[in-house]
Amino acid sequence: MILGMSIETFTFIHVVISLVGIMTGFVVVGLMLQSAPIAGWNAFFLISTILTSVTGYFFPIKGLTPAHIVGAISLVALAVALHAIYVKKLAGRWRVVYVGTAIFALYLNVFVAIVQSFQKFRYLNMFAPTGSEPPFAVTQLLVLILFIIAGIAAARRYHPAS
Repeated sequence: MILGMSIETFTFIHVVISLVGIMTGFVVVGLMLQSAPIAGWNAFFLISTILTSVTGYFFPIKGLTPAHIVGAISLVALAVALHAIYVKKLAGRWRVVYVGTAIFALYLNVFVAIVQSFQKFRYLNMFAPTGSEPPFAVTQLLVLILFIIAGIAAARRYHPAS
């Protein structure tokens, strides 16, 4: 039991929160690429992505795992993003800091989703049963490249009204 729920129910809720974070993150990136207002979507993205990382620590796993490390890195990036947007109001360099940390946090969520997909979906697992095979590595590399391109484009294009 986790927070009064079965592990299966808690896992389902964690996955739904993660998928909401990814979906709203893509919406926020799309809005940044258009230099459109992100306020409502952004709050939803940040909250769900924070909840994704936090709920990951509730699973009954002994010791420090790569998932814990990724979660900690994500929470640090999200703390910087929150500071950049809500304290510094995206002034000066903080706009680029926000874009970079928000997109990095989204990338980490997608990275974990890919890892989980290769582990949990039989079709993908047959191509990379240990997660160290070329199909897994190529997938992660292509996603990383796409996020880098999106991050650079968003940093150049996103100029919210003061």
